[in-house]
Amino acid sequence: MTEKTYFSQVEDFLHLESDAIRRTASRLKREDVERAIEILVACRGKVVFFGVGKSGVIGAKVAATMTSTATPALSLHPSDALHGGLGLVTPQDVVIAISNSGETDEIVQLLPALKQRRVPLIAIIGDLRSTLGRAADVALDASVDREACPLNLAPTASTTVALAIGDALAMTLMAAKNMTTQEFAFNHPAGRIGKRLTLRVGDLMHKDAYNPVIHLQATWIETLQAISRGGLGATNVVDEAGQLIGIITDGDVRRAIERAGAASLSSLTSDQIMTREPIVVTPDLLAYEALRLMEDRPSQISVLPVVDDARRCIGLIRLHDIVRSGL
Repeated sequence: MTEKTYFSQVEDFLHLESDAIRRTASRLKREDVERAIEILVACRGKVVFFGVGKSGVIGAKVAATMTSTATPALSLHPSDALHGGLGLVTPQDVVIAISNSGETDEIVQLLPALKQRRVPLIAIIGDLRSTLGRAADVALDASVDREACPLNLAPTASTTVALAIGDALAMTLMAAKNMTTQEFAFNHPAGRIGKRLTLRVGDLMHKDAYNPVIHLQATWIETLQAISRGGLGATNVVDEAGQLIGIITDGDVRRAIERAGAASLSSLTSDQIMTREPIVVTPDLLAYEALRLMEDRPSQISVLPVVDDARRCIGLIRLHDIVRSGL
């Protein structure tokens, strides 16, 4: 086969699966979807997913999505449930069973026990007339005309549709609970998403002994000593009250020395070197926003002064510090 033929096959498979999702959106009944969301919103426990094989994998993924978006959920293999794991399921929970055929032996065997526990049952299913479809409080139609598999055997389009329905339920439930970005970040403290929503300038800035400052008439040698002492490549310039006047980087010093020349070097002071009224940040600003301030400009900034509400200088934050944090 040529490379173009391989590409055409992949393209066809993608179109087949996306078309299956599109048909599902028009096939689902409004009353079934509304009822499923009402059951999930009313849940006072957790959502337990059942599925075997590929359906179990889909259930595990949707359970993880729900858990991260304010709805505790887990995936339990039906075989484990039949041998004691069912103790995890309480009347306060909701069960979501995923099955293309609706006749998966392990799930069908569970139905009497679930009924005895009076647990609401939502089915994401390929055959509404199946045993599971008839037993469910709500059956959501996840049927497909054919699988993406060339043999029409391997679960492909059907699992994609089940996943799409599960994700749609999770996101609708998230919206119904009015989840905020702060609550989302609370569940994602690690990783880039969580850090962008939680990590602040105050968590990364250099302060106290690592925040050397100089006054307005410091000599260029004193300025270099302060920069070397802090090891940050810059020093802040403050007045007698500790309020920020400007900032000096080691590059500023080099350029000032070049301009001054040997004759004027002895009289060179921080007042002549510093950048006045620099861009500043506060400790409660998100570190990601500080990163954007540094990078989204014609000339990138590598270090920013950190000030409090009274514009007193309290530290420095470097681009390197933010990038190293994983943002």
